Amino acid sequence: MRAAIGDKIVVRGHRVGESDRDAVILAVQGPEGAPPYRVRWSDDGHEGMYFPGEDAVVEHYPVA
Repeated sequence: MRAAIGDKIVVRGHRVGESDRDAVILAVQGPEGAPPYRVRWSDDGHEGMYFPGEDAVVEHYPVA
């Protein structure tokens, strides 16, 4: 997985009826866009380090 600051991480719900969760990447700690990432979760504003699993995808956004 590779990401950049400003990209979004989306974690798919694990159970039927469970909604997806997403976060904005604030900092990339690994080499060449690799995890871990410092993120801000959109549902509660919590910031922390995130090590994505197989249920996560990155949505890339072009730099303006």
